[in-house]
Amino acid sequence: MVAMSGGVDSSVTALLLKRQGADIAGMFMKNWEEDDLDGACSAEADAADARKVAEILGIPFHARNFAPEYWENVFEQFLAELEAGRTPNPDVLCNREIKFKVFLEHARDLGAERMATGHYVRSDRTEDGYRLLKGKDGNKDQSYFLYMLDQEQLSRACFPVGEMNKQDLRAVASEAGLPTAEKKDSTGICFIGERNYDRFIDRYLSGESGDILTTDNRLLGRHRGLMHYTLGQRRGLGIGGVRGFSEAAWFVVHKDLPGNRLYVTQDRSDPHLLSSRLTAGRLTWISGHPPAPGSRLAAKVRYRQADQPVVLECLDGDTMTLKFTDPQRAVTPGQSVVLYDDEVCLGGGIIDSSDRRIPETPS
Repeated sequence: MVAMSGGVDSSVTALLLKRQGADIAGMFMKNWEEDDLDGACSAEADAADARKVAEILGIPFHARNFAPEYWENVFEQFLAELEAGRTPNPDVLCNREIKFKVFLEHARDLGAERMATGHYVRSDRTEDGYRLLKGKDGNKDQSYFLYMLDQEQLSRACFPVGEMNKQDLRAVASEAGLPTAEKKDSTGICFIGERNYDRFIDRYLSGESGDILTTDNRLLGRHRGLMHYTLGQRRGLGIGGVRGFSEAAWFVVHKDLPGNRLYVTQDRSDPHLLSSRLTAGRLTWISGHPPAPGSRLAAKVRYRQADQPVVLECLDGDTMTLKFTDPQRAVTPGQSVVLYDDEVCLGGGIIDSSDRRIPETPS
């Protein structure tokens, strides 16, 4: 069963499997109920594109609505994390709880033994089990988003486009006459789409306005509610032309939840933004076993970040501490840190804290 999103990646996934002679069908999953007047969510159009591709390829097509499961298992946790002052990554949880769980269950009910997705990753099997590998196209590698998968999920999954780069993939789609060949890639959080993020969040959470301060507690303005901001953010702060300061950009360095204060700086390399160590929890390991303490590995604290050398300093049950060779900018609580051994994705966890400097708040 091919997870067909209506995009070019999953369209070519189905095409490649069809050419290989695989017995396949396609299924479109709807994960969000469209109730917005602005019509920014494109699930209906995406479903139509997925159906067109299935018709061209001559494969059965199914559609399923997983919105209730998505709300309960992904979106409610997203809101809880925002309320706690963290910056969640719902796409990571969606892959584990929806695409590689609920979708897979429905696919098997329809008689499918395996599932395929358009993720730019690869997998293989060794004597120690299944491994998740980076995609060949380093600019598109999506292993960061799949680090929560386990052995059972990987055993049922395949990733046909993981060996390709995006340019060649679009060429294949164009040559085959697929209507999605030139379709723009989706960006951002799936259930927000092209909507205004702040207005969307305001529908579900009520934020209280508070002070925006420099790291030495000089007042600059007012924020709209701390859930609208994340560490390192520079856009949408509403600070400009403040007397006594240059016109340089401002960056978020700290969210003081008890005092409802937002701290900012104009120094991109401000020590309040830099971390040499982090602690992460809610750990998951693809092999089922963690790497040994003292292991020298690579890590990403955000998607598209270059691999950063780290040492796994401490592993205590569901918590680990990592030490970076070079200080990292904007290590953000709520985001994922993902560990690698060369091209092999080992797993990771959710960032709880780091050793960055915290501004002294007024008493």
